[in-house]
Amino acid sequence: MRTRLVAVVAAAVAVTTLTACGSVQDVADTAGAVANTASTVQVCADALSQAAVILDPGSPEQALDKAHDAAASLDALAANAVDTTVNEAITAVATTLRDVTLEDLVVTPAVWLETKATQVANLANACS
Repeated sequence: MRTRLVAVVAAAVAVTTLTACGSVQDVADTAGAVANTASTVQVCADALSQAAVILDPGSPEQALDKAHDAAASLDALAANAVDTTVNEAITAVATTLRDVTLEDLVVTPAVWLETKATQVANLANACS
């Protein structure tokens, strides 16, 4: 009888311990999710700020430099993006800014701006 009582108590302790471990893991998972969300919000805010860089059409050379600087910043932000969709959206905007040429800004600025606007909208959607 005593052996049976010890076995029941040991089983109860084991179940309680396992349940507590599960609760601790749940709390840790929730904390991790909150941290990832906070990180994503910050990365999105910074990325949208960089993506919205205003390029002066009156000074194409300076506009080109600003676009390339923004692309470098966006590349760094993409590396910190936890969310894959956000990372891909940031990378797309960075590529557009990095690949822009003087010809794009002088000869076909409307086409380039439309592409950039679409990618910024995609980034905003990925961040929401």
